[in-house]
Amino acid sequence: VQLQASGGGLVQAGGSLRLSCAAPGSTSSGYVMGWFRQAPGKEREFVAAIRWSRPGTRTADSVKGRFTISRDNAKNMVYLQMNSLKPEDTAVYYCAAGYRGLASISLSQDSYTAWGQGTLVTVSS
Repeated sequence: VQLQASGGGLVQAGGSLRLSCAAPGSTSSGYVMGWFRQAPGKEREFVAAIRWSRPGTRTADSVKGRFTISRDNAKNMVYLQMNSLKPEDTAVYYCAAGYRGLASISLSQDSYTAWGQGTLVTVSS
């Protein structure tokens, strides 16, 4: 499974960016698409996830109210709209996919088996 993330860049604090992830055309209904991020010197952490074909999203407390995950099944795309960005949001953002069937959305990166190459988001103060 190949994922392709894009949309990162340099933005001032308070600004917005939208990340995009191209999912493979064969993504089945039991999949969950997620976004993770890794800041310099820190562990990779969960940001948000969405079920591919059923209702359901999860968002990390640290970004809740500022970041929104969405999908466009017709285009095989997943998006992460990031508003009110803060310097602490600076990180490499990764798109990921994992099969969950009817199980709940996982926040653990171990549940995601396919990863994109990452896109860098830098928020200046």
